[in-house]
Amino acid sequence: MRIGEEAALVEGRGLVKEYPRGAGVVRVVDDVSLTIAQGETLGLVGESGSGKSTVARMLLRLVEPTAGSVLFGGEDVLAAGGRRLRAMRRGMQIVFQDPYAALNPRMKVRQILAEPFAIHGVRPEGGVAAACAGLLDAVGLERGALERFPHAFSGGQRQRVNIARALALHPKLLVLDEPVSALDVSVGAQVINLLKELQGRYGLTYLFISHSMPLVRYLCDRVAVMQMGRVVEVGDVLEVCERPRDAYTQRLIAATPVMPGEMSLQSRENDFRV
Repeated sequence: MRIGEEAALVEGRGLVKEYPRGAGVVRVVDDVSLTIAQGETLGLVGESGSGKSTVARMLLRLVEPTAGSVLFGGEDVLAAGGRRLRAMRRGMQIVFQDPYAALNPRMKVRQILAEPFAIHGVRPEGGVAAACAGLLDAVGLERGALERFPHAFSGGQRQRVNIARALALHPKLLVLDEPVSALDVSVGAQVINLLKELQGRYGLTYLFISHSMPLVRYLCDRVAVMQMGRVVEVGDVLEVCERPRDAYTQRLIAATPVMPGEMSLQSRENDFRV
């Protein structure tokens, strides 16, 4: 999908994040600017510690930037407060890396899916119970799962519950923070295909954080490459993967291990569909 800048949903401008260290500070994100267009998927790649997750959390204002600005739908996220910030957060949700740690083990799935409605004071049409059942339908889980606890599910099923919860408030943006890295390849492939399907069905915009260049190539429209807190290359995903300009991007692509289930993705994209 190629969308003009006028359709930008999310913009991060000159983002900086510093943390205290001894008598000084360490800068983990250094002057990062990103634009994500409505309906597209932007991949954010780089080594562990490159600042990817910190950038994502600043865009969601889960981490306060040291400097810079964030716009969501043209509105200043950092200037919003109280009721307005709560309303804006309904439009941007996150799916975390670890499907086990992201779910409260003491809550049934019914309670987990109902929680966003309670927190934001939303009364879905048809009632909360019907909405929760519909969310399970959307992610391919049986409605009987509503009365089960997280320990009763596999990792892939738990990640589907996480995705269902993220969809509850009809967000425009989903931040996907390495959503399949804790899953085996075949299960991860199913989750990736689910995300692709959901994007088409609901018109979602994705920020997809990953170490896997094959997955980024399959799912994303554009990719931004981070090294040591800075973006070193941004461009069309096929162009960057096939003709990387930056030396770090070249090394990153060359060093990316290809799992057996991803080999077909590189050679025949349709073989990745499961």
